[in-house]
Amino acid sequence: MEVEVKLRLPNAVTHQRVSSILSPYHLKTHTQENIFFDGANSELSSNFAVLRLRFYDLDAQCIISLKAKPVISNGISRIEEDEEPIDPFIGRACVSEPWRLALIDSSRIIRRVREEYGIGDNGLVCLGGFRNVRAVYEWNGLKLELDETHYDFGMNYEIECESSDPERAKDLLEEFLMSHGIDYSYSSVSKFAIFRSGKLPQ
Repeated sequence: MEVEVKLRLPNAVTHQRVSSILSPYHLKTHTQENIFFDGANSELSSNFAVLRLRFYDLDAQCIISLKAKPVISNGISRIEEDEEPIDPFIGRACVSEPWRLALIDSSRIIRRVREEYGIGDNGLVCLGGFRNVRAVYEWNGLKLELDETHYDFGMNYEIECESSDPERAKDLLEEFLMSHGIDYSYSSVSKFAIFRSGKLPQ
């Protein structure tokens, strides 16, 4: 189970202010390309699941993940997650020809997709995706991820923090933002849900 605090920032100016304030705590910045897949008959989405390939820093790394049963409330997201690395070259081939994904017998996640979600002979289809720039910080004992997400229809800004004690992490983050006069709101939907809706949240 992945549990994260997710706070939405209203615009690029606010995002830059947070980035500047946190700059002494910066660890690294990743560029991410997220590509999503579903069964040809919507076998995954009809069961509130999603299959994702994430490419890091062009093709330095590729992670395949299966996420299911998302719940987000009061700025805290909970979702079942399983992930494993795959060869980026194979990942790119699967983006071009999604049917190849179902043939990766060495992947635990692909076996789960076939067995638990009944992906049939029609296999998987590519839904497209979006890019994300993620700056990572170590602040006050928390690992913070400041996201700038590029959709075809606009930009979204968010700060995330995965934690085993999300209420405490949220309190610390909110106190930090308020002490610097930074506007924010609780994220109410996932990045994938925004992508599928085709519009930014209000």
